[in-house]
Amino acid sequence: MRKILAVLPILLATSFASAEPVEWTLDASHSQVGFKVAHLVVSQVSGRFKEIQKSSIVIDDEKPANSKIDIEIKADSITTDDAKRDEHLRAPDFFDTAKFPLIKFTSTQVSKSGKDSYKVAGKLTIRDVTKPVTLAVKLSAPIKSPWGKQVRAATLTGNIQRGDFGLKYNKALEAGGVVIGETVALDIQAEITR
Repeated sequence: MRKILAVLPILLATSFASAEPVEWTLDASHSQVGFKVAHLVVSQVSGRFKEIQKSSIVIDDEKPANSKIDIEIKADSITTDDAKRDEHLRAPDFFDTAKFPLIKFTSTQVSKSGKDSYKVAGKLTIRDVTKPVTLAVKLSAPIKSPWGKQVRAATLTGNIQRGDFGLKYNKALEAGGVVIGETVALDIQAEITR
């Protein structure tokens, strides 16, 4: 009995340690920061940013409020699979990537919203303009990869108004409306490992 009582504090300490926040590494080669925006009122253009400058991801499954996300994306890595359009997006009319090279997101609050679902509120900075943004997150349970690492997948979605960040370029259409929609839908697919 004494041996069991002696071991009990060690077991309790181990169980509490496993519930602490865990730092994860973003696997950039299996992640994508994507977006969609209306074009000519009738269709949508999809694009993505190919390069994540740096990231810090901490997840606490037991206490989501202890979780934290910090991401920096290279603005000039934007691609919509059209070289001329991408050049314009990097220019002062849009992201002005020479002057504002990074897009940043820092979480301010993480809360559980359902099974494997979370709400992540944070600050998004584009062109040195910072605005609050809330993203819906679906997070998978960890699995073990064939290479021995723990792997999780996360999908983050949300909408922003591009004009809020100084991305105001547009042209009116003869039939009404404008060339580029105001609302940008974010679709971020992330794979994280440890």
